Amino acid sequence: MAFSHGATVPETAPAFHPTIWGDFFIHHSPETLQMSEECMKDRSNQLKEKVLGVLEACSTIVEKLTLVDTLQHLSIDHNFEEEIFTILRTTHASEFNSSSLHDVALRFRLLRQQGFWVSTDVFKKFKGEDGTFKVDITNVPRELLSLYNAAYLLTHGETELEESILFARQRLESMKGDLESLLAEQVKRALHLPLTRTLKRVEVLHYMSEYKDEPMHNSSILELAKLDFNNLQCLHLKELKDLSRWWEDMYREVGITYSRDRVVECYLWSHMAYYEQEYTRARMIFAKIIAIMAMIDDTYDVHATLMECKQLNEAIQRWEESAVSLLPEYLQKFYLKMICTFKEFEDELKPDEKYRVSYSTKAFQILSSNHLQEAEWFHKNHKPRFNGQVKVSSICSGAPWACVGLLIGMGDTVTKEELEWALGCTDAVRACAVVTRFMNDLAAFKQGKNKYDVHSSVESYISEYGVASDVAFAKIGSMIEDAWKTTNQTRFERPELLPAIQRVANITISMMFWYDDHKDAFTYSNCLEGTIRRLFVNPIPF
Repeated sequence: MAFSHGATVPETAPAFHPTIWGDFFIHHSPETLQMSEECMKDRSNQLKEKVLGVLEACSTIVEKLTLVDTLQHLSIDHNFEEEIFTILRTTHASEFNSSSLHDVALRFRLLRQQGFWVSTDVFKKFKGEDGTFKVDITNVPRELLSLYNAAYLLTHGETELEESILFARQRLESMKGDLESLLAEQVKRALHLPLTRTLKRVEVLHYMSEYKDEPMHNSSILELAKLDFNNLQCLHLKELKDLSRWWEDMYREVGITYSRDRVVECYLWSHMAYYEQEYTRARMIFAKIIAIMAMIDDTYDVHATLMECKQLNEAIQRWEESAVSLLPEYLQKFYLKMICTFKEFEDELKPDEKYRVSYSTKAFQILSSNHLQEAEWFHKNHKPRFNGQVKVSSICSGAPWACVGLLIGMGDTVTKEELEWALGCTDAVRACAVVTRFMNDLAAFKQGKNKYDVHSSVESYISEYGVASDVAFAKIGSMIEDAWKTTNQTRFERPELLPAIQRVANITISMMFWYDDHKDAFTYSNCLEGTIRRLFVNPIPF
């Protein structure tokens, strides 16, 4: 959505509404399922063996890729990571001569999103001498949809993929009213948000009911998807109960009542980075980091005076209990609780993992110093130039700290190199910060600003270049697209960091969810109640 020049924009954001959840997850008792958790796990293991058999029975590359795509759509690919990696590695090394645009685009998408480079030359066979797509594919919606989703994995300089996106979008838009219902729904979702920028756990809420209507659907795969979802939901619900108890104690103890009460939303954000069973520790640590991040953001942006901002930043830079004396009384308990929480993170880690918390502390200190810079700009009525504003405010988005924090509890796979990379805020981490900042600012331009918010990137661009708001929106939109290209490119340039890059990409993807339609769904989260209930409360029926 763009705003025309002179459009009325709220000067201040609405007040933070109270949590819509209260103590719901503390006291909630899940409904009794048809099977016990133990029976569900046993049945899931039986079905996994069946699906492995289906994978092994695939005789062609296309059959294998189609099955991998199905497993990803149903969010059960985490059960077959080794097998899928072997299929993709073998596929990448093999000749592939298909006359189907759908198959070529599917291979392109699956390989690129897993870090295997595929040239755009694979699409040349579908174009005429004038460089445009041949007529015989322009009216095949399934092939166009596959091309459209694949093309969004473009990197810098791949103008042919930009043209493919425009071409496929225009054709799909023109025919969407004539599609059969199953494909029509998938096209509708993709035109709103391409598959490669859609959260897997949100997509599965749609695709689970659609898969049974696929002509080649497999009943064992569908049953496994339902059981796996419900199994994980039981785990996630337990985690939410524990996190809600922690938050109730935290929120009551520190008395920061001016801050957003959004612990369920914090857990949802953490869940977007990793939903798999083995990441319980990582999810809980990351959710607590997000909760602290929101309280710090609200302290700087909504409540603290400039002097209090300076005092808070100095205490955070010192990061020792004795620094509490620097702070006004209302921040003292909060400061001590933060230090205590970081120590609890260390206690949860193995002896050879404890060093990771120091990286999170450093990222937090960098965030705080940039928050102080913004506070000084605001209180001195300084309007920074666009590039300077983005440099600081992208860090203040919290994304750089999030990209470090999400790695802290992940287990043996995390390396010091990955932590150094995340803390350095380059390539994909920087892109995540830029996307987060711009998406937030576009939403804030519509919603209004907090009490002490500095000029946003939108306002800075309008002021510096003397343009209308719709021009600023278009320019910032193109910068968001450039950031996505950087994220895609990093997968190929830094293959040794791919596990960390994929988790950072999940955070970037989550921004498309939080700020969909230029709304801030984290802050004004009433609109998320249905999604949260479907993810964490309501099991998938059989």
